[in-house]
Amino acid sequence: MTALQAEMIDELGYDPDDGRVALDDVGELAIGAIVAARDGATPVAVARLGSGRLVVVRDECPHDGGRISDGYVDGERLVCARHGWELSACGGRCERVAPAR
Repeated sequence: MTALQAEMIDELGYDPDDGRVALDDVGELAIGAIVAARDGATPVAVARLGSGRLVVVRDECPHDGGRISDGYVDGERLVCARHGWELSACGGRCERVAPAR
C-alpha cells in the first residue's frame, strides 16, 4: 500500500479502490442478482429477491463476518457462500433463518 492509499483510507474510512460501487450507482438488478456496494463508508450487499423485492443489508454474515455479496439469492433468502447459512434480510442486517438444505 502506498502512502497516498493509506492517507485516503484514513481520510475516507474505506478503500476507494476496493471494487465496490456507490449504492446510488448500482442500477437495475435482475431477480436473483446480488452485488457488493458501498453506502458511504459501509460495505453493503444489494439483492433482488425472488418476489422482486430489493433489499440492502450490511455485507457481513452474522456467522463469521463473510461477505453476503459472495453468496446467492434463493427465493426470499440470501445464502452465504462460506458455510451455506440461509439468511433473511431484516432491518438492514441479515439474520439466520435455517440451516442450508
